[in-house]
Amino acid sequence: MTTVADVVAWVEKRFPPDLAEEWDAPGLAVGNPSSPVTHVHFAVDPTLEVIREAIAAGADMLITHHPLMLRGVTSVAADTVKGAAVHALVEGGCAQMAAHTNADAAADGVADALAAALGVRVDGALIPVPGRPSPVGSGRVGTIRPAPLITFAAAVAAALPATAAGVLYAGDPDGIVATVAVLGGSGDAFLDDAAAAGVDAYVTADLRHHPASEAREAALLRGGKPYLVNVSHAASESLWLDAAAAEVASAFSVTTSVSTLNTDPWTGRVPSSPFKE
Repeated sequence: MTTVADVVAWVEKRFPPDLAEEWDAPGLAVGNPSSPVTHVHFAVDPTLEVIREAIAAGADMLITHHPLMLRGVTSVAADTVKGAAVHALVEGGCAQMAAHTNADAAADGVADALAAALGVRVDGALIPVPGRPSPVGSGRVGTIRPAPLITFAAAVAAALPATAAGVLYAGDPDGIVATVAVLGGSGDAFLDDAAAAGVDAYVTADLRHHPASEAREAALLRGGKPYLVNVSHAASESLWLDAAAAEVASAFSVTTSVSTLNTDPWTGRVPSSPFKE
């Protein structure tokens, strides 16, 4: 019999918790370690809708990328957001754990899945972890078949799950991209690292106005690169789920499934005015 503890141990061996950032909260959040597991559901976000999807699929364990309680909570009353999630999980007999920045950094995890989807031949991590074999660490750097920025941005959009906001780029649309850095999830804290890596383009999510603007100003002082390609946070971190689900199904006598829900928070877009390149 496979238990919650068995699956947790496997996930933590595959995506070591010591690779997680200090502020992170991966691991088991809800569930009895001794409870049996027959079906595991995978998703990016532990939203209430995803939890209901998991339970409807017959899952007794939900593995998500984002932690259910990343920031401290003082109540899990059923009329609070986190409380509603906890109650749904407990009442549905479904444990929940997260593999977050540890899955980002691990080999063949989030970063490598994103790089593979974009056709990047990985040379190493953007921020390597000292003492760990390449490419363990945050983000990836590597090469692609050279293409204009506009063509590369379109390829990124085609490779990722569709979202309302789509894909944004900053830089000369005709500028050639041959080397790239990719980092799933929020990546403006690593803008300087991407610049230091000397890549032609940096693909990440959640680029805020001021960091992105300042990065582009700095890039223009040294020839215009790296260009920026801004994507959906959830979409950029969804591509590893299928492989993880397949690995768990192979490691245990359990079945697995992957969420089909789009948990990007934006549901529509209305252009303010016609935009010209």
